[in-house]
Amino acid sequence: MADQKTVFIAFAKEDEASRNLFNGQRLLVRSPYGYTDMSVKEPYESEWKAKVRTRIRRSDGVIALISSSTPKADGQLWEIKCAVEEDKPLLGIWLGQYRVKPAEMGSARCTSWTWDSIAAFIDGL
Repeated sequence: MADQKTVFIAFAKEDEASRNLFNGQRLLVRSPYGYTDMSVKEPYESEWKAKVRTRIRRSDGVIALISSSTPKADGQLWEIKCAVEEDKPLLGIWLGQYRVKPAEMGSARCTSWTWDSIAAFIDGL
């Protein structure tokens, strides 16, 4: 495993359980990658965009968990747009069978949730 990277995880509130599983997977002994999670665990009550932008700026890259909830997740879509504006490496991870890439991702790629695809992205940061 390469050096520990700092990654912001963008997810819809409805996908919090999937985010928890995604983060937990990095802690498994046989996991080929590791990272420090900068995602927002609890919603900010004020000035959230400024606080989230600061977290994204401090991150080496952003992983967006993409599901059928994403099109209605204004906060997640803003986080993705912010990552693009801040020129952060961005990777979309499909959750389940949903395969519609948000326009906010621009030219960033989306892929299946596999150790190899995640490790390749994180190792490339």
